[in-house]
Amino acid sequence: MPIDNNEELFPIVDEDGHITGAATRGECHNGSMQLHPVVHLHVFNSKGELYLQKRPDWKDIQPGKWDTAVGGHIDLGESVDIALEREVREELGITDFTPTRVCQYVFQSDRERELVFVHTTTYDGEIAPSEELDGGRFWTVDEIKGQLGNDVFTPNFENEFEQYILKTL
Repeated sequence: MPIDNNEELFPIVDEDGHITGAATRGECHNGSMQLHPVVHLHVFNSKGELYLQKRPDWKDIQPGKWDTAVGGHIDLGESVDIALEREVREELGITDFTPTRVCQYVFQSDRERELVFVHTTTYDGEIAPSEELDGGRFWTVDEIKGQLGNDVFTPNFENEFEQYILKTL
């Protein structure tokens, strides 16, 4: 079974995204609240359905929940755009897409603080979820709305969907 590498180095940033230091994944996810950057991509098809990934049970954060199509940490020394391309390729096998930047915001849970760079794209090609995921599928917006608050989705996805993604539709 795969596991997250707790020694992986992440940049520590201020709320504007300027790097102020570095810390390991383990340090960032242990309740230290060190702000670290991540990228998210919401993948719509031309019918307006939204692809969601299923987080595997071995993940250290929100195992077994449905989540944003692509979500990943920005590596130390990596730009937002390069991280987005890498994560989309690694998680879904997509190499040809045109992202639109929606926003950036700070998300905080009881274990971590993330500076989230949110993007959307429309994509009708093949999606090949990697072993980092427990699969995925397209959901209608009404299906998603019907499951909000039922512990089906990650809190981060629910917040982002309601605060930012619905406004882009």
